[in-house]
This record gives sequence, C-alpha cells and structure tokens, in this order.
Amino acid sequence: MKVLLIGGCGFIGSHVVDSLLAAGMSVRVFDRVQERFRPPVPGVEYVLGDLTDIAQTYEAMSGVDALVHLASATVPATANHDPVGDISGNLITMVRLLKAMRETGLRRMVYLSSGGTVYGPPETPLVNEDHPLRPINSYGIVKVAIENYLHMEHVLHGLQHVVLRASNPYGPRHGHTGVQGIIGTHMWRMARSEPVEIWGDGSVVRDYLHVRDLAELCVSALRSDVSGCYNAGSGTGVSVTEIVDRIRQVVKRSGYEAPPVIHKPGRGFDVPRVVLDIGRARRDLGWTPRIGLEEGLTETWEWILSRKD
Repeated sequence: MKVLLIGGCGFIGSHVVDSLLAAGMSVRVFDRVQERFRPPVPGVEYVLGDLTDIAQTYEAMSGVDALVHLASATVPATANHDPVGDISGNLITMVRLLKAMRETGLRRMVYLSSGGTVYGPPETPLVNEDHPLRPINSYGIVKVAIENYLHMEHVLHGLQHVVLRASNPYGPRHGHTGVQGIIGTHMWRMARSEPVEIWGDGSVVRDYLHVRDLAELCVSALRSDVSGCYNAGSGTGVSVTEIVDRIRQVVKRSGYEAPPVIHKPGRGFDVPRVVLDIGRARRDLGWTPRIGLEEGLTETWEWILSRKD
C-alpha cells in the first residue's frame, strides 16, 4: 500500500511515518515544511506544498492507495480567536480535498479528529463514541463538521474512512512553542528552568496517549475494512495537578530542579473531564495502547534533554 500522509512532518506525523514504514508501506509526505527535529527519512517521498493549493493537492494524491490526514490549521487554544480562519483553514480545505479524492478515485482515508473537544462536557465518566457531540469551542465544532462530511462521502460515494478521536498525545519530537500539549509544554519549560503555568486549579482531568501508540492505531485503521469513528486514548484519566507532579518527579530523578508552578485563571473552553472509552478500537481494530504513562514521561523527558540546547 502506498500512503499519502498529510501533515507527515509534524509531531504526530513523524511517528506515523515510522509506523507506516515498519508495516512495510510506501510513504509520501505532503506538508508545508520539513521535519523540525530530524533530517528526511530515507525511503520517504517528501512533497512540500499546501492543501489550499488545489494543483499541489492533486499532484500529491497521484498514484497513492490511501490517505492519512493529520494536518490542522488551528489548535483548541487558538481556534476561538479566529473562527472564520478555523472554518476556512480546516473545514473548507477538507471539503475541497474530498472532491479531489472523489475525482481521482482515492477511496480510503484515516482522519485525526479530537476526542478532547468533539464531545463537549461529558455526561458519563468514560466517554464512548455514541456520546452526544456538543463541542463548546470552534475547534471541536469544525472537527464534528468534518466528521459529518466524511460520513456523507461514505454514504453517497463509498469513501472508506476511519475517524480517530484522539485524546492528548505526547512523546518525543513534540515542539516547544507552548500552544498545545500540556506534557511537552511543561517539560520544555522545566528544561529551560521556566515556571510551569496551570490554567485554573489543576482539577481538569484528561486522557494522555503516547504518540507511538496513536501511530500504531493509524496503521491498524489503514489495514482494516471498517468505516466510522473510534476513540484513541489510554482509557485512564489524570488531573493536570497529578500530571505536573509526575513530570516533576521524573525531572528531579534526572538531577534537575523542578521550577515552581504558577496558576492562571481557568479557560472557558476547557471541559472539566474527558476520559475516553477505547473498547470499540480494541474490538474492531485489534489495538491496545502499550506504553504506560511513567515510561512515556521518562522517555519524553530524556529526549527533551537531548534537544534542549
């Protein structure tokens, strides 16, 4: 199978590249820039371009069997500041991409959605895929709209699609811009001896998934014959306060002094708790996350120490 990986030079995409190659698949990456933390991977075809350029998109899709879409023009913290940009950069781009896929005969897609935003405030301790979709920020609203367009394309035109509603991925090669990803953001700040900032009182509970486990799920989804939405998480919730404490323990064990924690006002778009039920992915895709939080935190910190200068 030859796979077009949109957003393959990003944090998650770089690990999906590794998993696709390990599975014996041929990989073409379509992204705006090259990977930040490593040189081009041997055997991977890189096409630099932008999804807003229709000609580049058609060219990138030529001769591939499946498409994995990981790219996003926004993150939850920025989408509400510019909802119009969120819609144009993500939803409209996807609608155009689906048209191009239909015209070129490309009928298999894996799409990365958001398990942390599409459901809104959960009604149950564990959130399964049948939970109502009531997002409270633009990022989640646009993700739900894209999911609906994918379903329409499946019903009307036979698109085989798997939507992965991912929780909070973390791991090596996470950037240090601080706009998304609490674990990577906090670890980079600690490596630079900067205070750690927590929005609210730290009671917000999230589900953290190692990025390699998410990448393996992408491969499982590509190999499957199913269509539909699947949660991608660990199935376990951890509060922000606890995750910061566990990061500080890892930092101290390595001989570093953990900097202080600063609390900032809570954000209105942060739902209090999201923990994903991953039973459907276990059943239909044969997938189970393998990397525990302690192992993952230690590996991520060691990688950051190797890169911090």
